[in-house]
Amino acid sequence: MAASLRVLTMNVLGPANPDWRRRSALTGGTLRRLDADVVALQEVPVAGGTVEELLGSGYTVTPFSRAADDGVGGVLATRAPHRVVEEVDQRRTERARDFAWCATLVVEVDTAVGRTLVAHHKPSWQFGYEAEREQQALAAARTLERLAGTADHVVVLGDCDATPDAASMQFWRGRRSLDGTSVCYQDAWETLHPGDPGLTFDARNPLVRAGEVATAVSRRIDWVLVRAGVHGPTLQVTACARVLDEPVGGVWASDHCGVVADLALPDHPPGTWASSTAWLTT
Repeated sequence: MAASLRVLTMNVLGPANPDWRRRSALTGGTLRRLDADVVALQEVPVAGGTVEELLGSGYTVTPFSRAADDGVGGVLATRAPHRVVEEVDQRRTERARDFAWCATLVVEVDTAVGRTLVAHHKPSWQFGYEAEREQQALAAARTLERLAGTADHVVVLGDCDATPDAASMQFWRGRRSLDGTSVCYQDAWETLHPGDPGLTFDARNPLVRAGEVATAVSRRIDWVLVRAGVHGPTLQVTACARVLDEPVGGVWASDHCGVVADLALPDHPPGTWASSTAWLTT
């Protein structure tokens, strides 16, 4: 069996919002059952043990260096110990400064698939701020390109607050350039579910309908991305699913659902031919 890495991202809609006690119990039970190797959480209290309660023991946890006034922010947790490599302050314009924990946190971790750079990317959330999200994607991608030579793989996780057709996400996925720079990251969801919208912020959810952006259309804004080298992604997406995209016992865990993906070493590295010739007769 090929070595694999399980990664997960989820916006948990923190305790200032309704029904946190039941929602956090459901979220924590699900996260512990999924037992991901790498977890990016958004809108979570970064102090006081909440992350540890949600994930269980055994994780190395690093929060973003800034949080909101109520202590909510983003964290990156890994089963294996990680080393913080860099944090990019993504408050790149004056209006972007309204969001305290707008950042990209990059860590390096030794995993079953090799040394992996993981970036937890949280750009501006405001609807009209795609210009900022473009700049933020560009800054994050340039940082990762500078660091990529130190690792076997690069994975980006997060609530990007941008849909597949947004310029920032087209840039990440190699479908447009920005300011003379281009990269290519494979979208884990699209890889296994082509044509499926994969909504992660869905108006069916009463927490969406009753929330602050109730008039917004349903959309996919939570992402798992795998960096491609010259010949394609260095890891193969073997599974990708939404997390808590339906109520359990009448409880919706969050206004977002999460995304979990299993990433494995390919049968043969990109840029090489398979050693077996069995495919010639199929």
